[in-house]
Amino acid sequence: MPQWTPHDLADLAAAKRLLENPGLAARLTSLLGTPLERGFKLLPANWNAKIQSATHRALETALHVALGTLADPPPPTPAPRSPTNRLHKGLVAATGAGGGAFGLAALAVELPISTTIMLRSIADVARSQGEDLASIPGKLACLEVFALGGRSPRDDASESGYFLVRAALAKAIGEATEHIAARGAARESAPALVRLISVIAARFGVVVSEKAAAVAVPVLGAAGGAAINVLFLDHFQKMAQGHFTVRRLERTHGGPAVKAAYLGLRG
Repeated sequence: MPQWTPHDLADLAAAKRLLENPGLAARLTSLLGTPLERGFKLLPANWNAKIQSATHRALETALHVALGTLADPPPPTPAPRSPTNRLHKGLVAATGAGGGAFGLAALAVELPISTTIMLRSIADVARSQGEDLASIPGKLACLEVFALGGRSPRDDASESGYFLVRAALAKAIGEATEHIAARGAARESAPALVRLISVIAARFGVVVSEKAAAVAVPVLGAAGGAAINVLFLDHFQKMAQGHFTVRRLERTHGGPAVKAAYLGLRG
């Protein structure tokens, strides 16, 4: 294995700062100028079921896009290039403006659209780190990002670390990879793919709930909806940057060595 360089270690430290300190709720609170709990109190009585349904539909759409169209080859040289973050932020701002104008009622329509745009942005970050998006693992690694930065209600404080989330997803991703390799992606209702969506949705839904609570605050309107979506995308762009930096380093140094170095970093 190649020796660790100071640049590699600096990249890993930067990735850890992103992955272990997502902070979306705090940023939404700052945008609103009021605690996010106020928004949660304004959500309707059946909001949890609605958000779960919207989250599953959004991830099903993202899975369809990932398996069907994320087949661009990696960059021709190993040198990373910068992803086009501004373009995707402009797109989600437009969808967020429409959702903000109509409030929480628009979430079921807006979320699959914004999630697909986020997936494209995540894929752009992946390509910038040399990820092979023609491969099944590369495609599913993009979906894996939606599980980062949001704790499942079943988590305890010791189960929120990046590598523990990846471990929790490993079985579902492995089964989905085997299914797609053997049978293709024609049946996206296959049990292996449904399980993968459910595992990711348990964590993605936490972040969607925070977004819904922010949208529920009535003072925002279209401009606020756009700002919320930009923060939402920025959150996952940061998770993608950290995730695919780790994966790039794993391709060079091996998974166990990267994990050991990651866990040995302070902060």
